[in-house]
Amino acid sequence: MADAIDRDTTLADLGEFGLIGRIAEVVAATAPGEDVLLGPGDDAAVLRVRKGHVVVSTDLMVEGRHFRRDWVEAVDVGHRAAAQNLSDINAMGGRAQWLTVGLAAPADLPAQWALDFTRGFAEECAVVGAGLVGGDVTRADEIVVSVTVIGACTVSPVLRSGAMPGDVLALCGRQGWSAGGLAVLGRGFRSPRVLVDAYRRPAPPYAAGPVAAEAGATAMIDVSDGLLAEARHLAEGSGVSIDVETTAFEIPEPLLAVGQATGADPLQFILGGGEDHPLLATFPPDVALPEGWTRIGTVSARGDLPVTVDGGAYDGPTGWTHF
Repeated sequence: MADAIDRDTTLADLGEFGLIGRIAEVVAATAPGEDVLLGPGDDAAVLRVRKGHVVVSTDLMVEGRHFRRDWVEAVDVGHRAAAQNLSDINAMGGRAQWLTVGLAAPADLPAQWALDFTRGFAEECAVVGAGLVGGDVTRADEIVVSVTVIGACTVSPVLRSGAMPGDVLALCGRQGWSAGGLAVLGRGFRSPRVLVDAYRRPAPPYAAGPVAAEAGATAMIDVSDGLLAEARHLAEGSGVSIDVETTAFEIPEPLLAVGQATGADPLQFILGGGEDHPLLATFPPDVALPEGWTRIGTVSARGDLPVTVDGGAYDGPTGWTHF
């Protein structure tokens, strides 16, 4: 691992190539695997694809929009940036293999921030055996992170458009915890700590996507912007209607505590919260749900509304909007 540098050293002090060199030292501490023929340092990485379908996704994070430095440490931002991209491949039923990162930042940003971000990013990638193989850095007025992830599906990718009337809707992974943590931070508090930690570092069910694909999932998506918002994507993509059943959810004690402290309905964190990155999928009714999946609703022929809650319209928050 790269040695820490003086806290007063900025990106301008290191310069572009000095920063890239230090980032390369952090990346070198992780083993990207034998399919990386050429990693960071050239005009492009060189990768070997053995078999299956190649799947690619890109996400952005903007300071002040997606994170605040007074709420999350640089290493946490790294974990979050990697997790949201790794989860996209998971939602296709695939496994992430390689990632590249574009980092734009103010010249006076402490260089250690960039190195800690890289460390957190690499640590999260290592959870699934993926490697950071390249990227770019440049100057900007605020921190902007752009990540591209490349993975593979050994079976046909699971799309958003395959849900059929009669399917069941199921969820895998914790949901609403990050939203609860965000509500806590927004009030200027740091507890319940378990929710704040969930906001700072999500824990997606990385192994669940390929298992669901092999089990026969007809449509799948990760919950990054809100459960009902993602259910709507599935419904509209598949031309069906989806009903979410609130009785399927067991509200954990930390969310109950935050709801009581803030006056919010804790169910809103579950239905409208994002950034936990669980998987939402539909399965044929005769398929046994894989371990870890919970039935939370049903799919029917397209009706007046793409998504309902307990059979009717829902007027609460449904999720994050980007514009």
